[in-house]
Amino acid sequence: MTREEIYKALDEVFEEVFDDESIHVTDTTTAEDIEDWDSLEHINLVVAIENRFGIKFNMSEVTSMKNVGEMVDIILERQ
Repeated sequence: MTREEIYKALDEVFEEVFDDESIHVTDTTTAEDIEDWDSLEHINLVVAIENRFGIKFNMSEVTSMKNVGEMVDIILERQ
């Protein structure tokens, strides 16, 4: 997958998890940018992303990701 394809798929995952079709993520998107992105929704989001891309994030990756761009970098590495 290309970076653009990953972002398209992530938009779909974010829209589903947060039940908001207006969400569009970028490299700099963080939890601060999405109103309902709290710690519980973060877990749901991580699981949904793992399922969508067929990967597993390790705990240090989950806790160290500062934005969606870092998440995309990890997804690209795991392809």
